[in-house]
Amino acid sequence: MSILYNIFVSLFNRILPVVGLFTPKLKLFVDGRKLTFQTLEKHFPAQGRTLWFHCASLGEYEQGVPVMEALKKEYPNHKLVVTFFSPSGYEAKKNSTLADIIVYLPMDTKTNARRFIQLVKPELAIFVKYEFWPNYLKTLQSKNIPIVFISTTFREDQVFFKWYGGFMKKALLTIDHFFVQDTASKVLIEGLGFENVTLSGDTRFDRVSHQIEMDNHVDFISEFIDDRLCIVIGSSWPEDEEVFIDFVNTASEEICFIIAPHEFKENSMNSLQQKIKKKTVLYSEKEGKQMKDYQVFIMNTIGYLSRVYSYGDIAYVGGAMGTGGLHNILEPATFGIPILIGKNFEKFREAKQLQKLAGLFSVSNTKEFSTILNKLIDDKKFREKTGMIAGHFINSNTGATDLIVRYIEEKIEKN
Repeated sequence: MSILYNIFVSLFNRILPVVGLFTPKLKLFVDGRKLTFQTLEKHFPAQGRTLWFHCASLGEYEQGVPVMEALKKEYPNHKLVVTFFSPSGYEAKKNSTLADIIVYLPMDTKTNARRFIQLVKPELAIFVKYEFWPNYLKTLQSKNIPIVFISTTFREDQVFFKWYGGFMKKALLTIDHFFVQDTASKVLIEGLGFENVTLSGDTRFDRVSHQIEMDNHVDFISEFIDDRLCIVIGSSWPEDEEVFIDFVNTASEEICFIIAPHEFKENSMNSLQQKIKKKTVLYSEKEGKQMKDYQVFIMNTIGYLSRVYSYGDIAYVGGAMGTGGLHNILEPATFGIPILIGKNFEKFREAKQLQKLAGLFSVSNTKEFSTILNKLIDDKKFREKTGMIAGHFINSNTGATDLIVRYIEEKIEKN
């Protein structure tokens, strides 16, 4: 199986440049990796000690941030290297100042793994949630470099738990410790005979809980809301628009809407604006406008959504009405506001948990959206109770970062 895996990865690595000619995202995937070793050679060999974090994409990066921040504070002289597998994560965070070096992870060939680790010489390798790359893991183990997986989840349908998964099970033997998100994951991995497992929870709860302690004030948002009840629609897709547009168009003038689409290309923005009958202003056109004169504010920019949620009375989080995947519900939950989402969220554990607690509502169509939203608007006590449940959900699930950081500190001190 090891031979077949390496043949497959090598072939995949060879055909990617050709496929990338026809797919923009894959082109980024290929072109970005061409610069990895060049970037690393520019910074290494360097004096000092290095910590390496690997994140598949943006979501995993956000899970890793609380641990990165804590270690950066505790070990300011350590160099922090962050790698991404996907373009969506790398492109969004390639200029982040949290890490000293941010690059794509080269494909998991034996040659790449040896070269990467020889250059970086990490004192410790931290993999966030997913991505078990056998050649990297074996190379790290051969050099006695501790490997820690954080915010990890396991599912019965993963290859480790299949009769043919022996090769990948062996890769798990290289890992020093697993910090898993839930009891189900702990039971599954322990069922394979592993005892180096800690039920820590999800570091994203720590990440979002810090947001409430920050200064979330934004002048133009305050001016726009002007004491009206505010509904925030975050990370929405066209499938979500089909559900909320009718409600927006018939809403009372005492209600305002902030819409932050997942994508804000010009044609998408034009389409959204054409559907909305209320007086609407774009972020890109707000200068010189009397913001309170508008009922709908479309945020065709990035970087504000977390703070926008702090102004909301109710939030709708997009992604689950289609098949693109539910976006982050924890960001609005931390501000103690009720949350609505679409119908496809079975793979999102935190959404299922919050729904059971009655701090989140799933809707399938326009009628269901209007029914629950009207109840939340008209019944202030119901709205406040639902929001309180969401806020408590965040507070009761923090603490994963401290557990993980204490373990890593012990590992570092031993080296």
